[in-house]
Amino acid sequence: MLNQVVSILFPILGLAFVGLCIGHFIKPDFRPINRLNIDAFVPALVFSSLVVMPLDIEQIPLLTASLFAVLIPALLMLPICYFFKLNYKVWTPPQMFRNSGNLAIPLFTYAFGETAIAPAVLLFVMSSCLHFSVGLALISKGNPLLQVARMPIFLSAALALTLNLMGIGVWEPLYNATSLLGQAAIPIMLVSLGAQMCNIKMSGLKTGLWCTGLSILTGGIAFLLIYLLIPLSTLHLQMMLLFAMFPPAVMNYMFAERFDLEPEKVASMVLFSNFLCIITLPIMLTVALSFS
Repeated sequence: MLNQVVSILFPILGLAFVGLCIGHFIKPDFRPINRLNIDAFVPALVFSSLVVMPLDIEQIPLLTASLFAVLIPALLMLPICYFFKLNYKVWTPPQMFRNSGNLAIPLFTYAFGETAIAPAVLLFVMSSCLHFSVGLALISKGNPLLQVARMPIFLSAALALTLNLMGIGVWEPLYNATSLLGQAAIPIMLVSLGAQMCNIKMSGLKTGLWCTGLSILTGGIAFLLIYLLIPLSTLHLQMMLLFAMFPPAVMNYMFAERFDLEPEKVASMVLFSNFLCIITLPIMLTVALSFS
């Protein structure tokens, strides 16, 4: 089991370490790189994965589980924020919207093989759409639906799902091109995540530790309810255990900065929680693999 966990995590942590070295020594501006990844490479990955994914009623439990994983932490944070006098709009989104892109897709691919890519992308799309709708509604006063409709990720997912459900095949050269373009998304996600670690400030360690503990608590309760209430295949159950307890997504910081919701505190949550997954991920992965 130990060798299996190491073989799964080593490529992921290795690429993240490369990103850390790049961020420390070269110090490039990753903002345009991340923008290109989100607007081009990731939509290509989403399209090429979903257009050939078998879609039937068997996917409903996984979609339901993803809703549980996002919305249950939002409910759990109500009493937690009230009792500890925390700002709900600051502390709740990082518990709802986990790192389902940079971390989840590569991890699921290495841990469970090629068959996990399509459901991993489906979880990523669901999380992203909820983040740009429910998440924005939580922290802003405007209507976020237009934001979702303009997202390249959403547009590519909608097109792929429409073609898939209608039984319309994609011209093979076009599919190969989008598949090739999408292959760039995963390594860029990991390198970018590693580069973000250069921004860690030790003053935010306490906030990061609190966020990590809450992520495990709220995610663990959400997974327990998923396990008890939703019939999932072994693969999907393994994926949901990890999905429910991943560290927060970087997008939480971007939204906190945009709406001036204590962005430095949210940055500490995101960076330290993702850094601490060096410790938490092997444990969660070991538990997930024990389900097989």
